[in-house]
Amino acid sequence: MTDHPSLQPYADAWAHSIEAISELVSPLAEGEWNRATECPGWSVRDIVSHVIGSECEMLGDPRPIHTLPRDLFHVKDEVSRRVEVQVDVRRCHTAPEMTSELEYTVIRRSRQLRNEKRDPSTMVMTPLGREMTLEWALRLRAFDVWVHEQDLRRALDRPGNLDSPGAHVARDVLLHGLPKVVAEDAGAPPNSAVVIDVSGPVEFMRTVRVDAEGRGTVDASVSLGPAATLATDWETYLRLACGRVRPAAVRENLKIEGDQALADAILAHFAVTP
Repeated sequence: MTDHPSLQPYADAWAHSIEAISELVSPLAEGEWNRATECPGWSVRDIVSHVIGSECEMLGDPRPIHTLPRDLFHVKDEVSRRVEVQVDVRRCHTAPEMTSELEYTVIRRSRQLRNEKRDPSTMVMTPLGREMTLEWALRLRAFDVWVHEQDLRRALDRPGNLDSPGAHVARDVLLHGLPKVVAEDAGAPPNSAVVIDVSGPVEFMRTVRVDAEGRGTVDASVSLGPAATLATDWETYLRLACGRVRPAAVRENLKIEGDQALADAILAHFAVTP
């Protein structure tokens, strides 16, 4: 257990998800590691490589010295280029190499988290090359690992853990980005409200309110007469908010009431992950 209780829920959620990933991939045949996922440009092997590489960076390991190929269509900016290095450097690794490195990394990282004595406000460097507080960094690691667990489950047709501790961390992280989507990206009018109604294993209703200056906030109170209401299930919300699927592909899972143009603008900007 860490010295700071505020960090423990994120450490627990991270452990639950990364152990689930290990269980998912340990029995895979060599060919199954090449199966495509919804994460653009990444296979099962690539996602596991990303998880390993990210945790190694949190451990303070030096980044690989590696030149990326020029034909990776999904690498579009400096953040994705930085992330891709840890992935591409492992594309030639065999299944046993992948599982053994994952297992060893989990052991090392679990030990680090158990012995964590730094204050939650300590600034740390993250795998994205950005500094943030230790608490936010651990929150985002729990989020990232759970999202990638779900990527793997969909690719391998092994559904599960949609209501695990990581799912609740993911809900909060995704909702944190929702006011910007509605108020800034979609341009919801001042003094308006948009309701997001999500059903399924993780169920919630949130209202994004845009004030007179165009600033957005999110809360759990009910709004009377919102400009638009978007209703969907938890897995569809996750896939949309993480950029795994376009709105047109899951239209049958979306129910929209009110301003259709505003709802379409929100859905067009719904992805909040890098």
